[in-house]
Amino acid sequence: MNIEELRAYCLSLETVEEKFPFAKIKGGESVLVFYVCNHIFAMVDLDDSDIVNIKCQPERIVDLREHCEWAGKASHMNNKYWLGMRLSGVPDDTAKELISNSYSIVKEKYRKKKR
Repeated sequence: MNIEELRAYCLSLETVEEKFPFAKIKGGESVLVFYVCNHIFAMVDLDDSDIVNIKCQPERIVDLREHCEWAGKASHMNNKYWLGMRLSGVPDDTAKELISNSYSIVKEKYRKKKR
């Protein structure tokens, strides 16, 4: 999966918005962030677009990091809840499933809070 495919897949999910929220911070102007329910579910630095940070279940993060070379720590995020996924190493179907999982985690959490 490349950055264009990542962007297209994220935007194909229902009610997703993309923004550059860190544009005023030095070094943050190239960070593309994807939101659902006004909360981040994926982010990628376009200057180093091989790594995407996604939300994930803590126990799954541990397993992925132990068994998959493409799974690592997420930059500038709580590594208990965020996974750094190297796009050049992860199979496309796995990347899509993990992005969809991240989207679902965030959407469920914040949809429940609105009730």
